[in-house]
Formats: sequence, C-alpha cells, structure tokens
Amino acid sequence: MTRGYLRYELLRTFRNRRYLFLSFGFPLVLYFLIAAPNRNSSNFASSGLSAPLYYMAGLASFGAMSAMLSAGGRIATERSVGWNRQLRLTPLSSREYFRTKIVTAYLVALVSLLLLYISGSILGVRLSAQEWLAMTGLMLVGLIPFGALAVLFGHLLSPDSIGPAMGGSVAVLAFLGGTWFPITGDGLMAHIAKLLPSYWLVQASHVAIGGSSWGVTGWLVIAAWTVVLSLLAARAYRRDTARL
Repeated sequence: MTRGYLRYELLRTFRNRRYLFLSFGFPLVLYFLIAAPNRNSSNFASSGLSAPLYYMAGLASFGAMSAMLSAGGRIATERSVGWNRQLRLTPLSSREYFRTKIVTAYLVALVSLLLLYISGSILGVRLSAQEWLAMTGLMLVGLIPFGALAVLFGHLLSPDSIGPAMGGSVAVLAFLGGTWFPITGDGLMAHIAKLLPSYWLVQASHVAIGGSSWGVTGWLVIAAWTVVLSLLAARAYRRDTARL
C-alpha cells in the first residue's frame, strides 16, 4: 500500500505544471536575475567567493526550504476536501501517509537543488564531486525540521491561508538565515539567526564554498527545532482528526 501511494503522490506532484513552475522556476529566475549581472564578481561582499557561487548556495537553501514546506499545502488541501478521511478507511497508516508526503517533498527539493547546481555551472561555478555531495548531504539533514513544520502548517491552516503563511515564513527565515547576504559579527541579528534552522541550512549550503561544517551549536539547534516542531505537528494532527 505504501509503495502504491508513494507512486500516486509522485505522479500527481510531477504532473502539476503550475506547482512545478513555482517550485523550480522561481528560485531559478531569482538566481539568474541576481547572479548573472554579477557573474564577474570574484569577491562578493568581501567573502572571497564569486557572486554566482554565493547566490547559488544561498538560493539552494531557499528552494529546498520552499519545497519542503510545500508538503503542508498539499496536506491542507486534502483536509479541506475530505481526502484524509477517505485514506483513514484504507490500510494506509498515518505514519505512512506523512512519510510519503515528506519523501515527495525531499524529491522535489533534490530536483530544485539539481537545477540550481546546473544553473550555477552555466555561470561558471566549479566544485569537485566531493564538495557537491558534502553540501547536499548536510542540507538534507538541515531540512528535517522544515518537514515537521510543513505537517504542522498543514493541520493548522486552511488552503486559503497556508499559501501566504508558507510564503511569509520562507521569506523571513531566508532573510534571517543569510540567504541574501552574509551574516557576520556578534550583533543581535547574528545571535537571533544562529537560533534558527534556516541559518544552519544556509551554512550547510556553504560547506562546499569554504564554510565550516556545523559545530555542536548547529546540530543542537536543528535537533531542538526538529523535536519541538514534531511534537507540535503530532498534537495538531491528533487535535484535527479528533474533530472528524
């Protein structure tokens, strides 16, 4: 049952042209608009990195984060039409249902990353296979709390409100996480940023461009957000299904 439902979910997702355009097209358009005019900049913001490389890494985290949260939109839509109630009459368990949603979101995120990597290569980004893999692997770990956040949003919000909520959340988290500019120093913004999972997701994307891997703080922040958001998501699910 799980494999069949996963296949159905993947087919439905990748046949939705409007969804795919927004998921893949928006980060790519932003990337070329921002990075292409600065493709010859070899020391962006005194970081020692080229602008195409810096923005490819930053927008990789932005696109992956958006892809993960998009699972919440599908959950909210299915709740509104009663699809969740129908699935509870089948042998499919709740765990399998959410696992399928997260796996689908991860696959969309991987495609988004691949397209940005190709776009970066077009603008002159050159990394070794080990650097590509190190960056991607750590980012996949950094996406875990966003999967839990997607489930939480999906059971708290309606289809009409979840779009603005996800868009606003991604915009704020990307801004505070350092997607658009390096966050340095010891000021208040830097301290706030380091408490957010988006900051460490961006740092994961910078591993391949000379950034350091997560220290203890990074792993603790990601673990703490994962636990808290997973508990809240489970509570929202139980509360939502209790009303049905």
